[in-house]
Amino acid sequence: MTPTLQIGTRTIGTGQPVYVVAELSANHNQDFEQAVKIIQAAKDSGADAVKLQTYTADTITIACDREPFRITGGTLWDGRTLYELYREAYTPWEWQPKLKQVANELGMDLFSSPFDESAVDFLEKMDVPAHKLASCELVDIALIQKMARTGKPLIMSTGMATVEEIQEAVQAARQAGATQIALLKCTSAYPATPDDMNLRTIPELAKRFGVPAGLSDHTMGNAVAVAAVTLGACIIEKHITLSRTLKGTDSQFSLEPQEFKAMVEAIRITERALGVVHFGARGQEASSLAFRRSLFVVQDLRRGEEFTAWNVRSIRPAHGLHTRHLSQVLGKRASRDIVRGTPLDWDLIENP
Repeated sequence: MTPTLQIGTRTIGTGQPVYVVAELSANHNQDFEQAVKIIQAAKDSGADAVKLQTYTADTITIACDREPFRITGGTLWDGRTLYELYREAYTPWEWQPKLKQVANELGMDLFSSPFDESAVDFLEKMDVPAHKLASCELVDIALIQKMARTGKPLIMSTGMATVEEIQEAVQAARQAGATQIALLKCTSAYPATPDDMNLRTIPELAKRFGVPAGLSDHTMGNAVAVAAVTLGACIIEKHITLSRTLKGTDSQFSLEPQEFKAMVEAIRITERALGVVHFGARGQEASSLAFRRSLFVVQDLRRGEEFTAWNVRSIRPAHGLHTRHLSQVLGKRASRDIVRGTPLDWDLIENP
């Protein structure tokens, strides 16, 4: 049986429509009305769900200026401390029930990534329909167990993780009671480049762990997300912002609404194009059968005259005998006079 997840009214898995998640992240810039507008833009863009992040600077790190807490490595946030970044980027918790209501009234699911156990408890009080584990938290076994014990569907991003780390996380979730798990291929770079995506990992995740698999995508544009769908991605998660000119911690690798909409439209077209395994003419293609080649008489013939390569040819359209019969026809004789352009048929051929 193909594994699936049930989030709200949506069944997610192979053969189901791709579940598109709009990641709000820090693109609200600490403005509640801007957060609402992003959710509305996500709806207009065709997203199925909105995802938040539930943490505070104090629940995710500590205020410390020592070297390990300073961001380096060529990121967008180099030189800042983790505490400074997360204090700016967090989504106020008091907003989150209100944002869920906005999303639900628009017909979208809303859930979040909790970053500690208190956040899981908070989200459970909100009655979110699922939980999402961020890539960096894949090694937090206690947090995974806490999320799994809620019984909610659990989506886990796998950025940076080894096979062994993914196995440990999945095993911990299952042993703690999770029965609906999805894994997202993720490249934890902001933005990520197509060269680092390795999308062929998506079907391997599904096969190796027996779960629906998808993509948490930090590349720019929509090509990578669409390619992931062709490889079987059941979930696509992508950051959305009202405008990249609204500078924020995540805006530079987020899609604007019209770009997000174009991505969703491309995903839906791709789903339709993937179709099913099918051979033979189908739909509009059937009308093209008439343009196949077949055997025609291409010179006027008198009754009794011999069929030769000069007066019988394989040409378009398809109204004559199948071309496989050419060798049987050559050397036989016409059963009656035949006008040039007549499709060859058995009744035009004398019986021996």
